[in-house]
Amino acid sequence: MSELNRVKVGDRYIGSGEPVFVIAEIGINHNGSMEIAKKIIDGALFAGCDAVKFQKRTPELCVPQDQWGIERDTPWGRMTYIDYRRKVEFGQDEFEEIDGYCRDRGILWLASCWDEESVKFVEQFDVSFYKAASASLTDHSLLRCMKDTGKPLMISTGMSTMEEIETGVEAVGKEDLMIAHSTSAYPCKLDELNLRMIETLGQKYPNVPIGYSGHEVGLATTWASVAMGATFIERHITLDRAMWGSDQAASVEIIGMHRLVSNIRDIEKALGDGVKKVYDSEIGPRKKLRRVQSTDSVTV
Repeated sequence: MSELNRVKVGDRYIGSGEPVFVIAEIGINHNGSMEIAKKIIDGALFAGCDAVKFQKRTPELCVPQDQWGIERDTPWGRMTYIDYRRKVEFGQDEFEEIDGYCRDRGILWLASCWDEESVKFVEQFDVSFYKAASASLTDHSLLRCMKDTGKPLMISTGMSTMEEIETGVEAVGKEDLMIAHSTSAYPCKLDELNLRMIETLGQKYPNVPIGYSGHEVGLATTWASVAMGATFIERHITLDRAMWGSDQAASVEIIGMHRLVSNIRDIEKALGDGVKKVYDSEIGPRKKLRRVQSTDSVTV
């Protein structure tokens, strides 16, 4: 990947030559509870994540009107879908609390905004960058609204064709853009992860940081995405995968997230720079085990 393949977020860079940037997506796994949200933020800090991500919607704009009155069972009893969406949506007071809590603890937070009013709402907190959900990739007006804030934009590519990705990129331009390969199934089957798309996107957009937003069960395939060149990782985080909520089953619990980040750092060390060399630790075995010694000088 190109040396230009970096985007500045806060006081960090995401991209080529940088440590993998790990985003713990809280989303709506807080189920409308600030207590749960704070516990998950603390868990993401413990795990070594670089940022936590929430979602922000204006329910009246994002929920189709023909679904407003559909009733469903929730932890708060049976209610209409629009009332449920309002119940789990954080507002001004909650996001002010989140903003202060994350700043005090030194972790970045951001939000996937699902409508333009939500972008205006989140912009008051001066987040470092924005994330567009896969469902929003073809909403070019929304993508431009986020990009027009002057903040970097990360887009996800689940449920999308290659042509839709291309037109989405064209709509916002490649400057300060990051692209996440993703498959929008919760949880996602292994044979639908298609991790080689990370390489495909990297070849098509060599100056754009490419990452991976995963919704699978388990960690191995996310580690594989790092080995394949993902410069940032996003996984849903939860206190308990058995909690109520549509994203919980595809989420990673706190201890699992700690393992995920720790092993990503090990993978980074192990990947090296691709330049062959003889290490100090090999000199002894080389002298002892080589039957025919080379006349080449050894650079350690």
